[in-house]
Amino acid sequence: MKKVQSTCNVCSLACNLDFYVENEQIVKVLPTKTYPVNKGFSCIKGISLDKQNTKFKPSPFPKIRDAQGELQEVSWDEAYKYVADKLLSIKETYGGDSIAAISTGQLPLEEMALFSHVMRNFLRGHVDGNTRLCMATSVVAHKQSFGFDAPPYTLNDFELSDTIFLIGANPIVTHPIIWDRIRRNPNKKVIVIDPRRSETAQKSDYFYPINGKSDIYLFYGLANILIEKDYLDHDYIEAHTENFDGFKALVSKYTPDVVAEQTGLSVDALYEMAELIHTGKNVSLWWTMGVNQGYEAVRTAQAIINIALMTGNIGRPGTGANSITGQCNAMGSRVFSNTAGLYGGGDYDNAVRREAVCNALQITDEQLINKPTLPYNAIIEKIHSGEIKALWVVSTNPRHSWTNNATFAEAIKKLDLFIVQDIYDDTHTSKDAGVFFPVVSGLKKVGTYINTERRLSAMRPVLAKEDNEKTDFEVFYEVGQALGMGSLLDLWKTPQDTFELMKKCSKGMPCDITGVTYEALDGTHGIQWPFREGDVLTNDERRLFEDGNYYTPSKKAKFVFDEIMENPLPTTTEFPYILNTGRDTVGQWHTQVRSREIGVASKTYADQAYIYIHPTLAKEKGIEQNEIFEVSSINGQSARFAARITENVSENQLYAPMHYIETNKLTPSLYDPFSKEPSYKTTPINIYKI
Repeated sequence: MKKVQSTCNVCSLACNLDFYVENEQIVKVLPTKTYPVNKGFSCIKGISLDKQNTKFKPSPFPKIRDAQGELQEVSWDEAYKYVADKLLSIKETYGGDSIAAISTGQLPLEEMALFSHVMRNFLRGHVDGNTRLCMATSVVAHKQSFGFDAPPYTLNDFELSDTIFLIGANPIVTHPIIWDRIRRNPNKKVIVIDPRRSETAQKSDYFYPINGKSDIYLFYGLANILIEKDYLDHDYIEAHTENFDGFKALVSKYTPDVVAEQTGLSVDALYEMAELIHTGKNVSLWWTMGVNQGYEAVRTAQAIINIALMTGNIGRPGTGANSITGQCNAMGSRVFSNTAGLYGGGDYDNAVRREAVCNALQITDEQLINKPTLPYNAIIEKIHSGEIKALWVVSTNPRHSWTNNATFAEAIKKLDLFIVQDIYDDTHTSKDAGVFFPVVSGLKKVGTYINTERRLSAMRPVLAKEDNEKTDFEVFYEVGQALGMGSLLDLWKTPQDTFELMKKCSKGMPCDITGVTYEALDGTHGIQWPFREGDVLTNDERRLFEDGNYYTPSKKAKFVFDEIMENPLPTTTEFPYILNTGRDTVGQWHTQVRSREIGVASKTYADQAYIYIHPTLAKEKGIEQNEIFEVSSINGQSARFAARITENVSENQLYAPMHYIETNKLTPSLYDPFSKEPSYKTTPINIYKI
């Protein structure tokens, strides 16, 4: 029996697990006891990774849709030639801007980097990812406030904080490992801010049931109270921040009475929160999708960051304005995918960064793509308008997960080429493919993940590939060969080769990983960036900004703020209620294509889409527990759900798990103006008894 330590490729924590293997069969899976992230603990999803492709496993051969509309198996060489010929023809006829891809935060960074080299540098196309659906808001907030996309914390800060604010976050369900870290902390107050009385809210010390999408009012109002009470760290503000006076002037109009009216909280509750911030020695503020997925999300995230800056709660143990990532390698996709920014960070029009990346990759400036990708929403819109002709979807399920998902279903009908690459051929998206590339799961891959706290960890093969099976990396590389990339692939032959290229691209950047090697990641505790060549690792838990220096030109953090915008999609007489969406049980994951193989977990949730509704509203509409009823959205779509009657939602709000395709049939085509992240959390709806 052999033991292989590898990384869980589900949520953003990227826990490590020990796989025990005998005769190419996984005998047992145990959480790695010494790994700093999960410390011998795992949720049901991680401990069940051995179930992948056991109930549902496609043929190892690719498929092409024939003239009769049926997907037919072909050889890999035939599929590569077909795809390469089509892509080259489309590029020649319409230009590189007519080609696009949607990738995922679940691929190792080496695969993301290679995919972008093929799609962006060679084909001159666009590549965005499903990271846009969860983390784009935090990325932009970090860049504007800190000067770089740099989550400052270490997960150990959950155990070192005495005052923990959870904003639009429900870690009991979404990040059980985080909740375990919080539980271990004997000296904490847990404060939950959420429109819904979530599982975490039920276990909190303080719960503030805020009106949906009024968080920015709350944090501007709290800032005003902190200023009024002089609960500020004046030394920190003076030495390490810019534009506090402008922020102070803006928030002065957000008085307690104004904020109470907008948030639904009492004035006393606002002052109570301000006292919690003031009396806490180490205050940490954590947010997830409840903040990120909104029409004013970037400025809301920065309102949270501003609270940390003005009170000096950043750069010290147990503090920080901390965004919790969604997927296992969202951080890797953010800094090493060559999509919204260059490999290793930096803008496409920055001549110094372009030269550094070209030198690292040994390519010319003309060969390096010269502009950021179109964002996800623009890709879909340009498919609709006929400007994008080819789309390649990799390990994600946008037919289900894209906001207002009927628009995606309509878009793909207009494509000349639609490629789907996945470990399953029966996802909602895979079923519509014109070309399907089957690939292996992470159990058979080599690669590197960067988790929510900037920690690099190793994915190492637990099982050997079977005949004709391919990794995502092999498919990208071999398509590149079929396209005629030739010597442009010479430095990219293996994941380790690609990792070495990314190290060179990172040199001198905040995310510098020049000191990290594959050997240093194998079977170890992982390494947080930055870790430069010559650095000596003395601590497995490292946070940023301990010296008060940020990544801006002045080395000071910026107070970033704006006047609060009007809700662009308010409730109406016709659509008087609000739909909120999110995860629902520990066993469910995103669109349920992997979690359905976990028998123990899948028994805990229904096949039928369901929605939570308050007893008063249910009684008013004559809807009984588990009754199927109709939900109509302001976006023009309707869907049916089973009623789950609960007082954990407010009377005018319903909450639907995102794991069902019906949910995103109802969400709107509405995006934050800076991050272009969809506003999944507030959709005006109406409901009808059938």
